[in-house]
Amino acid sequence: MSGHSHWAGIKHKKAANDAKRGKIWSKLARKIIVAAKDGGGDPTQNLPLRYAIEEAKDANMPKDTIDKAIKKGTGELGPVNYEETLYEGYASGGVAIMVEALTDNRNRTGPEIKKLFEKHGGSLGTSGCVNWMFNKKGLITVETNAVDEDSLLEIALNAGAEDIENTGQVYELTCQPGAFEALKKALEEKNIPTEVAEISMMPQSHVPIEDVETAKKVLKLMDDFEDHDDVQNVYANFDIPDEIMAEAS
Repeated sequence: MSGHSHWAGIKHKKAANDAKRGKIWSKLARKIIVAAKDGGGDPTQNLPLRYAIEEAKDANMPKDTIDKAIKKGTGELGPVNYEETLYEGYASGGVAIMVEALTDNRNRTGPEIKKLFEKHGGSLGTSGCVNWMFNKKGLITVETNAVDEDSLLEIALNAGAEDIENTGQVYELTCQPGAFEALKKALEEKNIPTEVAEISMMPQSHVPIEDVETAKKVLKLMDDFEDHDDVQNVYANFDIPDEIMAEAS
């Protein structure tokens, strides 16, 4: 199984954990605030805002909380100063990592991200050091027991999917960002449930991890990044075989 899609699945399963929900809502609220600030508060005219709202709804964020975040972004509830920051570096085993953050204090967030890299045997790199290894794509995963592969293949390709991979537990569908909405809608119209549906940074190639200790370090680093209040998304190019993943998780 691709390390990327496996991590995406782990991340989304965490959203169902009540202990994590408050933190996830806080992160999603920041995403809504920044999208509304950049493109206005009307989701019909602001695609990033629409995606952020859909993600918040998927995480069961209350409508009042979503509306409040939009108003913060448009300035109706006072000014907010979150800015988007990208950190790039390497984890154990030479795994490339990209960390997208929304912060109101770069001087705090940068050193904290650097410390997390170093704590787990990695290193923070310079801007652009790993960005070139990833492409922006629409990513949708569907559990293999939800639909037969031939039916999914026909629906997805007709709706703009570029590639479909059976990773064992899920089908991983990828598309250009511009085709993401049509592909997602086509699956919804056929009542095909999705596990992950997001615009993501997909690695062009993967770094195989064959030992449990390295896998543990990489997964713990990913986990700590996800738990950081300022971090929105983490992307990596690791590929951990299922048997190693089972021992390391």
